[in-house]
Amino acid sequence: MLTPEQFSGFLLAAMAITVAPGPDNLMVLGIGIAKGRWHGVAFGLGCALGCLTHTALAVLGVSALIAASPTAFAMLKIVGGLYLLWLGVQALRSTARVRVDGKVAGEPSLAGLFWRGMLANAINPKVGLFFISFLPQFVFAGNGSVDMQMAALGLTFTAQSVLIFGLLGFFAGTIGQWINRRPSAGRWLDRFAGAIFVGLGIRLVVST
Repeated sequence: MLTPEQFSGFLLAAMAITVAPGPDNLMVLGIGIAKGRWHGVAFGLGCALGCLTHTALAVLGVSALIAASPTAFAMLKIVGGLYLLWLGVQALRSTARVRVDGKVAGEPSLAGLFWRGMLANAINPKVGLFFISFLPQFVFAGNGSVDMQMAALGLTFTAQSVLIFGLLGFFAGTIGQWINRRPSAGRWLDRFAGAIFVGLGIRLVVST
């Protein structure tokens, strides 16, 4: 369903975006540090699997647009490209020190943290908008079903998120100390992800 170039390009971009400091991964780190590594892993896995909801919505929404109007799909790509450009500029301008302060009240169970992470991700409209903007860029018109390509890309994003968030939760203490000793590390990760956003946004707008 995905060509090697399509898969490798998407995977590299997805991993760079996932490791850049953001609400989800900083919360995973914070919970891992405050409550223990397995609590961080549970919350991280929930956040990652919440991406499946956005994958399904993106597949259904984009497919419906293509069926209804190719022009509307082209407009979606332009708007998505502009949105990615905006995200990229915001990340490039980031100067705030990375903080790891995601504390959870009480002593939630591992299952409770898992479902909390999944729900937090699944109902986040910004994540849904990101998926609708990001996935279509890696869909090749001559590579079979658009639905299947979108689904494969979404599953790939979810799988790498499971790996990265799981590792973040497991090694939360070590990673948190490393970030706190290097305040500029988060800014450089932001800039790296920002450059990817800008590049993808420009490509999406120009290629429409």
